[in-house]
Amino acid sequence: MNGIWQQHYLVVVVFLSLSLMTAILNLLAVRRFDEYAPPPEFPRLSVLVPARNEAHNIEACVLSLLNQDYLNFEVLVLDDHSTDETRALAKRLAERDDRLRILDGRPLPPGWLGKHWACHQLAQAAHGDLLLFTDADTRHQPDALRGGVSALLVEQADLVTAFPKEEVVTWAEKLILPVIGWGILSFLPVSLARRLRWPNLTVTIGQFMLFRRPAYEAVGGYEAVRQHVVDDVALGRRIVEKGYQWCLLDGTRHVSCRMYHNFPEIVEGFSKNVFAFFDYRILPYLIALAWVTFAFLEPPLALMTWWMGTPLSPFPPDLAVFAALESLLLFVLTYRRFRFPVYLAFFYPVTLFIFIMIALRSMTLALTGAATWKGRQLERAAIRWM
Repeated sequence: MNGIWQQHYLVVVVFLSLSLMTAILNLLAVRRFDEYAPPPEFPRLSVLVPARNEAHNIEACVLSLLNQDYLNFEVLVLDDHSTDETRALAKRLAERDDRLRILDGRPLPPGWLGKHWACHQLAQAAHGDLLLFTDADTRHQPDALRGGVSALLVEQADLVTAFPKEEVVTWAEKLILPVIGWGILSFLPVSLARRLRWPNLTVTIGQFMLFRRPAYEAVGGYEAVRQHVVDDVALGRRIVEKGYQWCLLDGTRHVSCRMYHNFPEIVEGFSKNVFAFFDYRILPYLIALAWVTFAFLEPPLALMTWWMGTPLSPFPPDLAVFAALESLLLFVLTYRRFRFPVYLAFFYPVTLFIFIMIALRSMTLALTGAATWKGRQLERAAIRWM
């Protein structure tokens, strides 16, 4: 066992090389909205926006949607029992544009999460052949709908999802949010995922989920994932499980979003989602966190302690430099593609350390049943070891 530990640095270097290869292939494979030729006809599209206490976002979001160059669409906003001016602001916009409809959310029934119930009601009220679920904190360029639908039709997909440009303002946002893009680019072989059609090799981003309506209904829609915290990921996996086509796009030039505004919001959001992404499976989760720690944090730690004259790791200094440079390059590639300031890549050890701490908190809250989201207590999850 001690011999294996002494040689583990070789496994780390190989793993980082494979992650770099995955990232480079993804940079080539993941297309942008504007890379698709528009079809001669566009189907009827319903854009669905759940909104709970989004007074600071709702006008900008809805106006960006109403300003689309897509000809055949409607926008539905559901006010999910907001206690601020969300409904009044949306209603004012609807009075000026008949493409916009405002729905009042019905009471939350037992066994449903709030946003899921809101999205379920939106889908039931929609008239479109295509359904686009998006969040109230998103902003859409005028060609976003046209590009998304063109991609769906050209790719013959049943679900097109896209990662947006995440706006980062505070240092908390700058340090932590890029880890989402890093995880997608480094560990999700997109072309292989589409070819193999393994549900666990997919990721779906809730800020842009464009469904063909028959596929959405065939997989059970939001009713089928009504208690799953990461509804977007769960819906994407069901699409693949049922034999439908999933497609991931780069939406950073067409959709933007400021997901969180400060450190407490980031901690709450990540705590809700990270452990849920692993389906509350303790052992795979802990193994993944441990491996991220060894692969990405041990090399810079080994270098630092070596320079201080008190080496704490068997990592040879030359290989530690090589591994640290591989990690840095991986983050540089990620930040360039996801349009984050590239200088932030040099802080990657800080980013990953904070993320790992939040990830451990995510598991702790799930185990104790103490997780909350937007003022609502989340039901205790079904925890499994494997």
